[in-house]
Amino acid sequence: MTNVLLTVSYDGTDFCGWQRQDKSDGGLPVRTVQGEIEAALEKMLKAPITLYGSGRTDSGVHARAQKANFLSPFDSIPPSGYVRALNGFLPRDIRIQSAEKVAQDFNSRFNATSRTYRYFIRTGTVPPLASETRYVWYQPHELDLDCLNEMASFLHGETDCATFSAAGDQSLSTKRYIDRAAFFADSRTEGALVFEIEANAFLWKMIRSLVGTFVQLAMKGAPPSEFKNILDSRDRKRALMTAPPTGLFFWGVKFDGTRRHA
Repeated sequence: MTNVLLTVSYDGTDFCGWQRQDKSDGGLPVRTVQGEIEAALEKMLKAPITLYGSGRTDSGVHARAQKANFLSPFDSIPPSGYVRALNGFLPRDIRIQSAEKVAQDFNSRFNATSRTYRYFIRTGTVPPLASETRYVWYQPHELDLDCLNEMASFLHGETDCATFSAAGDQSLSTKRYIDRAAFFADSRTEGALVFEIEANAFLWKMIRSLVGTFVQLAMKGAPPSEFKNILDSRDRKRALMTAPPTGLFFWGVKFDGTRRHA
C-alpha cells in the first residue's frame, strides 16, 4: 500500500465543514469536504478509503492548502496520477493541488506541528465586488492597523485561550502554543486587511472569536490592554462577537517544527 499526501484547496461556502458526517440532525446526508474526496477516491480505486486531514474546518470556512493523506491499495499508481484523476471526479469547489508519497506511518493530523490560518477583512465605504463577498468580511468602518497589532501581540507562546473557545468544545486543554499572530494590509486591494495566526492547534471557532473581538474593540477605540484583560480572564462570556466564517482560510500546515501538546 502507498501512503499518499494530498494538498487540497476548497471553497467552503457550500460545505458543512471538512469532517465527514453521515447524517445531519434531520437524518439527511450533509455535504462535507472529506466526504466528497472519499467518495471520489472510492470511485477511482473501487474500494472504501479513509482520508486523514491535518485540520477540521467549520461550515463556510475555506482552504488554500489543506493537507490530507490516505492509504492507496495500488502501488502501481504514481502520486501525480491522483491529481488529474481526482479532479475529474470532484466538484468544482474542491481542487487537488498536488500529491506525493509519504512514509507508511505518516498521518496528516498527528504529524502536523503547526497550522496557519488567514482571515480576510475589507474596510471602507465601497463594498467588495459580488465575486469577493464569499471570501471577505466587509466592515464599512476604518480600522487602526497599529491598534489591531498591539492587541494581537499578546497572542504569543503558551497561551490559555479559554476566553475564545466555543460552547461545546471538547478539547482536553484550552492552552495552545501560538507562534505568531499579526494583522497586515494587503497592498493589492485598498482597505484589505489580513489577520494571520500560526499555532500548534486551535480551539473550536477560536480564530473567528478572536477576529470578532479585535474588530469590535478597535471600532470603539479601546486600548490594547482591554484585549489583554479579556484574554487573561479565561471567561468565554467576555469574548465579543464571533466573526462570520466567510473570510477565514486554512492557509497551510507544517510537519517539520517542534511537536507540542494538542
